[in-house]
Amino acid sequence: MLAWMQPSLGERPLRVGSVPYLVGRPLDLGLEDEDGVHYERRVPAELVQGLRAGELDVALVSSIELFRAPGYRYLAPFAVSGDGPVGSVQVFLRKPIEAVRTLALDPASRAAATLVRVLLANHAPEYIEVPPGADPRETPCDAWLRIGDAALREHLEPDAPHVFNPSAEWTRRTGLPFVFAAWIVREGVPIEDHLAAFARARARGRAAIADLAVEASTAWRVPRAACEHYLAHECQYEPGERLRPALLAFRDAAARLGLCRPDLAPTAVELPHVP
Repeated sequence: MLAWMQPSLGERPLRVGSVPYLVGRPLDLGLEDEDGVHYERRVPAELVQGLRAGELDVALVSSIELFRAPGYRYLAPFAVSGDGPVGSVQVFLRKPIEAVRTLALDPASRAAATLVRVLLANHAPEYIEVPPGADPRETPCDAWLRIGDAALREHLEPDAPHVFNPSAEWTRRTGLPFVFAAWIVREGVPIEDHLAAFARARARGRAAIADLAVEASTAWRVPRAACEHYLAHECQYEPGERLRPALLAFRDAAARLGLCRPDLAPTAVELPHVP
């Protein structure tokens, strides 16, 4: 359908996309039940495509997208971030990180792949783009980046390979959290009438951490304590005033490598407080 033929937002639901990973549930829990919201889940790279194509109005998507196309806004003060190690984004190693010469990238990732390129810029390994749906660890390489629930499960296995954790290294170097994903609003979308729905989703997610951990533990057959630690401590969902400085620091670091635009500084839309 041509853009001028599409119904206005007032005549259709707000189209919201989020990640199909455990990490997203503390921010999007119950959004599918909110009035006026059409909700779906896609991997981060597909969420970006949906925003750019006008198929989605808002998406919990890789933060680097904020600095790759003009006109975006983002919802604050919530995001998926880490202020140290985050188990769902790992570079699994077949040799020490200093000796890595080939690194396969998870095809689902955008922010994590960019972060790895930033952190390893000094010795710049060869990056192997893995086709969508492929397993990066099956690629002949010295290391592979994996994101999401698969990375968390693999890292928790008893015989898991050694890892280089990008989030921990970013925080060590910058003193800032790393923002993996933010609620990004497509240009021209009137979001104001829906802000309370996103705030309520966060409130539900905050209250459901223990239940989410039990569900993940049962499904993955991994210790409940590890899942709860991941959701309650490794993942930081309320970076607050640190959100914008962290985003801009990532923009600047990525722009120096030509991985995003240095001139974009999207505005924040503040969510209301919900107890």
